[in-house]
Amino acid sequence: MKQLAKPFIFIVILSFVLMYVVHHLNNAEGYSGGDTLTVYNWGDYIDPDLVNQFEKETGIKVIYQTFDSNEAMMTKIEQGGTTFDIAVPSEYAISKMREENLLLPIDHSKLPNLKYINSRFLDLSFDPGNKYSIPYFWGTVGIVYNSDMIHGKKIKSWDDLWDPKLKNQILLADGAREVMGMGLNSLNYSLNDTNKAHLQEAKRKLDTLTPNVKAIVGDEIKMLLANEEAAIGVVWSGDASEIMSENDKLNYVVPEEGSNLWFDNMVIPKTAKNVEGAHKFMNFMLDPKHAAQNAEYVGYSTPNKQALDYLPKEVAEDERFYPEEELTKKLEVYNNLGKRMLAYYNELFLEFKMHRK
Repeated sequence: MKQLAKPFIFIVILSFVLMYVVHHLNNAEGYSGGDTLTVYNWGDYIDPDLVNQFEKETGIKVIYQTFDSNEAMMTKIEQGGTTFDIAVPSEYAISKMREENLLLPIDHSKLPNLKYINSRFLDLSFDPGNKYSIPYFWGTVGIVYNSDMIHGKKIKSWDDLWDPKLKNQILLADGAREVMGMGLNSLNYSLNDTNKAHLQEAKRKLDTLTPNVKAIVGDEIKMLLANEEAAIGVVWSGDASEIMSENDKLNYVVPEEGSNLWFDNMVIPKTAKNVEGAHKFMNFMLDPKHAAQNAEYVGYSTPNKQALDYLPKEVAEDERFYPEEELTKKLEVYNNLGKRMLAYYNELFLEFKMHRK
């Protein structure tokens, strides 16, 4: 027995050392506790100075990780493994996460700054009563165009993109909902249409746009348009704002037939380890001065009505990015189409991309 004592003690000590190391590695990988907060957000979607300020004010260390699509974000949360305290999904993803029981309810009593959110951005269909989500940014899908490159022509509608004079002049964002939605809206159908005959009709119309489409691209669309590699781009409004800041010849319009009105909201995933810290972070970001600073850094529209007072006048009063409620009423939020219908949208979009080759 005495001979076994030393090895046994060594094994026990080694076990404790390993547990300590694993614990700290887990924290680094997003397993949060009271002193850390893991935020899962889109790339370049927060002012880093605000993260630093939050850490100083609260003593909570922020571990910041990024995703590039709602689908990638949901998959990682569904799989577990890495624990996130805050995530920032879009509206249709929030609806899906609610259905799949992936979210914790939010305690509004811990968010006194929620009063600053414009009521038009609360209690929406994807989360009635904002039980699970708090507005972060919002915007539209529309058209950026360089009138100098298209001989002074003004773009007003989706149908304008089918002008034969625009051959090889259009860049499209690489998104099935955005491109299929453009086709559906151009036919005066809902961008949430599930009628397969309508979807096929939209696909056939999109195929006729092919001669005008220079490329279907990701984030590089911003650089390409700013550098005048193409005259027109179908983009999200925040990207449009960033592009236009690089090239003042560009303009942005929401097509008259209709388009997408999108929202990105903060949520607390069900596996969160620091729920108290998550509420502190939400309330911090809801502070009007912080919301204004974030909006100015990111370039997207803030839903915080009080924050507009702290933004430059030319930003807060720019109706291209802060349109009147009358216009936003004509726009549609993406619905959660379900796996089968979303797969059908993706299939048609892939066929359209293949048609171009």
